[in-house]
Amino acid sequence: MLQLVALLLIIWVALIIIGALIKALFWLIIIGVVLFLLTAAFGWFRRDSARR
Repeated sequence: MLQLVALLLIIWVALIIIGALIKALFWLIIIGVVLFLLTAAFGWFRRDSARR
């Protein structure tokens, strides 16, 4: 499960970088940041629940 979260985080970072390189795709940066934060939060909570 954590491998999937890590893969998604890498994909979202790639979207952020692509959006930053192509200035017309500012919306891609916003989507990438939001998805990155949601995925990181999901992975964090899953990791904490797996410890218990």
